[in-house]
Amino acid sequence: MRTFLAPTLRALLVLTVLTGIGYPALITGLAQLAFPGPANGSLVVVGGRTLGSRLVGQPFHQARYFWNRPSATAPEYNGAASAASELGPTSPALDSAVRARVAALRASGAVGPIPVDLVTASGSGLDPDISPRSAHLQIGRVARVRGLDSSRVDQLVSGHVQGQVWGLLGEPRVNVLELNLALDRLSR
Repeated sequence: MRTFLAPTLRALLVLTVLTGIGYPALITGLAQLAFPGPANGSLVVVGGRTLGSRLVGQPFHQARYFWNRPSATAPEYNGAASAASELGPTSPALDSAVRARVAALRASGAVGPIPVDLVTASGSGLDPDISPRSAHLQIGRVARVRGLDSSRVDQLVSGHVQGQVWGLLGEPRVNVLELNLALDRLSR
């Protein structure tokens, strides 16, 4: 038994050091050198204060801000609770939630078709982006509440539309946190 146990324990120790300490340290170091922003969570820092991450949605409920996708996590946008809502298309709870969200958008002045991303959560429940249609739908409310010309807000939205990754992956999108920060700068 001892002839097998000693080499096994040595192999365990060597592999633990290599794969549990060495490899993660190497990858973390390379990531910090090559991509320091993404490696640290793509944090948005303004005036030395961390306001959020470009990768995780933030709750915006005030009429003066662009609203993002609903969050499927509790509390809202909790990265530790990232998960889909598990509600299917025939779920009465989902139907009720979507109807309430549509009613809230209508009450805020939204007209026309409501984009699905404004009334349903993403797969992770943490999506920081909305579609350009969803952003354009909210221009009237945001401009009215802030006392801004809607064409200026429209230009701001258009300037924040991010295209597909490498021109072929995903859909055009607008990061809500970055758009709202730009809106705050515009309103000063």
